[in-house]
Amino acid sequence: MHILYIYPEITIKGGADKVIVEKANYFACHGYDVTVVTEAQMGRELSFPLDDRVKHVDMGIDFNRQYSQHGLRRLLTYWEMLRQYKKRLKTTLMTIRPDIVITAMGRSIDFIADIHDGSVKIGEAHSVKANVRSLNVMERKGGLRSIVARLMRWHVSRKVSRLDAMVLLTQQDADSWTEAKHTFVIPNAVPQFPEGCSTLENKQVLMVARYNDAKGYEYMVEAWQSVHERYPDWTLNVYGSGELHDDVIRWIQERHLSGCMILHEPVDNIMEKYLESSIFVMSSRYEAFPMVLLEAMACGVPCVSFDCPYGPRNIIRNGEDGLLVEYLNSQALADAVCRLIEDVPLRKQFGATARQNIQRFSRDAVMHQWDELFNTLMKQHRP
Repeated sequence: MHILYIYPEITIKGGADKVIVEKANYFACHGYDVTVVTEAQMGRELSFPLDDRVKHVDMGIDFNRQYSQHGLRRLLTYWEMLRQYKKRLKTTLMTIRPDIVITAMGRSIDFIADIHDGSVKIGEAHSVKANVRSLNVMERKGGLRSIVARLMRWHVSRKVSRLDAMVLLTQQDADSWTEAKHTFVIPNAVPQFPEGCSTLENKQVLMVARYNDAKGYEYMVEAWQSVHERYPDWTLNVYGSGELHDDVIRWIQERHLSGCMILHEPVDNIMEKYLESSIFVMSSRYEAFPMVLLEAMACGVPCVSFDCPYGPRNIIRNGEDGLLVEYLNSQALADAVCRLIEDVPLRKQFGATARQNIQRFSRDAVMHQWDELFNTLMKQHRP
C-alpha cells in the first residue's frame, strides 16, 4: 500500500512535525511505500530525519512571499501561488498514484478532493476544530479579520465534507466535525520509552513549548513567581522557540525570575531533559493531544497542567498519575506544582503510575489503529 502525507514544512522541533515524521518512518519500516510531500521546505534541513525508505518531494512554493506585498497585490500573489501548488501537487499525485492521501489540514484541503488520482482522501487534524489554521487567533483580533476567519471556517468545513474520512485526536473534537462523512479517533503515540526513569530527586521543573499564544506563558510566569517565593531553590527550565520569545523574556524580567526560570533553545536530546526533571508543567490555553505530556510520562515524570480543551484530560488521570487544575488559574497551577515539590512520596507514586498508564499510547498500539483504518477505507473504496 502506498501512503502519501501532505504537510506544509518540517521545520519545527516538536508537535505535528514530529508526529508526521514518526508515522511516516514507522510505516516505511513495516512494509508500506511512503511519500511525504511538503509545500515549502525550500531546501531547509528537516527538523526530524526521515527514514531512508521514505520519499520526500517538495513542491517549492514559498507562501511567505505574499507577506512582502499588500492589499490586492498580496491577494493576487497568494492565489497565483495556490494555483501553482495545486498544479504541482496534481502532477505528483497523478504520477505516483498513491492508495491513501493524508492531508494535515493545510492549504491542500482547498482542492485535494478535486484531484481524481483514485486515492482515498483523509484529513488528519493536529489541532482542535476551533483552532484549525489558527483561525481562533484571527477571530480574537476582531473587525474584518474576524469576518474573514468565519468565512474560512465555513470554507474548511465545506471542503472537509468532501473527504473520505477525518481522523481526530479526541472524541470531543470528533463530535464537533459534523460535516465529515466519517470520523475516526486515533491519538498520538509515545515516540519512545526510555529504558530508565527520572529519579524525581532533582530540584528541576520542565516546560517544553513553543513561545506562542497557545502556550499561555503569561500564566506560567505568574505561577512560577508563586512557586519561587515558596521554594527558591527550585528551577524551571523551558525549552522552545517562537514569535513570543522576547515577550516571555520581558515577563520573566519584570517579575525578577531570570535566575530561576531559564529559557533554552530546542535540543535534539530532549528526552534527557525529561529524565533530569522531577515535574513537568503545562500552562496552555488549548491543546489537541500534546506530545510533551506523553514524553514526560514515559520518563516517569508526573505532569501538572491546566484542564484546557481538549488534550490533557485525555492523557493525565487527575490524582492518579498527575494533576489537572482549573483552567487559566495561575495560582492553582502554582499550588499543584508546590504540592508535588512538598510531597516526595506522592511525586514518585504519580511518576511510576504515569509510566504504566501511558503504555496505552504505545507506538505499536496506536499504529495498529491506523493500519486497521487504512485497510477498512481501502475495502470501502474498491469498486
